[in-house]
This record gives sequence, C-alpha cells and structure tokens, in this order.
Amino acid sequence: MSKAFLPLALLLAVAACGPQPPQVTASLPADAILGAGDPLRSAAANTSVVFGAPQQLAGRPAEAARAVAQMEYLAVQIPDNPRFPGISPTAGSQFAAARREWRGALGIPAEQPPQAVIESLYAASRALQAGQRDAAAAALPANVFPQGGQTTLLRLASLPRLPLTNDAAVTASQTLQRSEANRGRF
Repeated sequence: MSKAFLPLALLLAVAACGPQPPQVTASLPADAILGAGDPLRSAAANTSVVFGAPQQLAGRPAEAARAVAQMEYLAVQIPDNPRFPGISPTAGSQFAAARREWRGALGIPAEQPPQAVIESLYAASRALQAGQRDAAAAALPANVFPQGGQTTLLRLASLPRLPLTNDAAVTASQTLQRSEANRGRF
C-alpha cells in the first residue's frame, strides 16, 4: 500500500466503525400467519392476489388493512433479505415507490416506521372483524394516520387501483417462488 493511500484507507476504516443508522425491521403479528407458518410466504401469497384484483378489497376495510400491513412488512423484508440472493437490484426502489403509493392512498406520512403502521392496521382489522367500527377507528392513531381513523377506514374500504403496489407484491411472490424452486421446495 502506498504511503499516500494509507491515511485515506485509515480514515475510511474509522468512518465505517462509526455509528450506523438503525436497521429498519418489521414483523407481522401471530394472527397474520395462521395456517401458513411462514409470514413472508403468507404475506407474498395474499398481497399478490388481492392487489392484482383490487375489486376484491372494495367494501372490505379489514382485508385491505391486512393487505397494506403485509405490504409494509414485505417492503422491509424482501429487498435486502439474505434468503433471496438473486433478487433484482431494483427491488428496493420498487418497494420504496410502492410504499409511497399505498401510504399516499391512506394518508400515512413517509416518516412513520413500518412496525407502527403494521400494528395499527392489524388492530383495526381485528376490531372490524369483531364488528367494532369505533374501536377500529381508535386503533388508527392520529400520529400514524393524520386524517383520523374514520377517514382511514373509508379509504381502506375504497382503495384505488395501486399498480406499483401490485407490481411489488408480484415481485415478492415471484422472488419466493424462485427461491423455493432453487432449493427444490417448489
């Protein structure tokens, strides 16, 4: 190593040891995967179907809430997951664009952490399934859903077509299928 390069290499090594931004993580609640076993597989299978035929979600805010929560989870899990070494290098930007699309449709600020969105949407979905619409609205706090729970429920009941979200959901499903085929599981 040349003497001129040594200080630069040392500076880069020290900088790499400095504080790193926290890794964004997300998980799905236990009731998200009943019968599926693998939350990634369950989320990919569900979202690739429902966002491919969005009319299935019309008037069904509980199901829409679950599907959006699953997309939040996939957006964290798919792009950098070591389980999928052959994933497209554009997957990260694809999921980022899709996240902007579904968050825009629901009025969720970009800075909200995925886990807060996931937990709120699943809580609202559970309340709706129990017939408790007021509890569902209350499960969507204003700091995560600034337009309020009632407005968010209306938006969930009438989600617009989300083509970027559908594309990302299909990417997730295809990624899992390729991964499983490469491991001889498909």
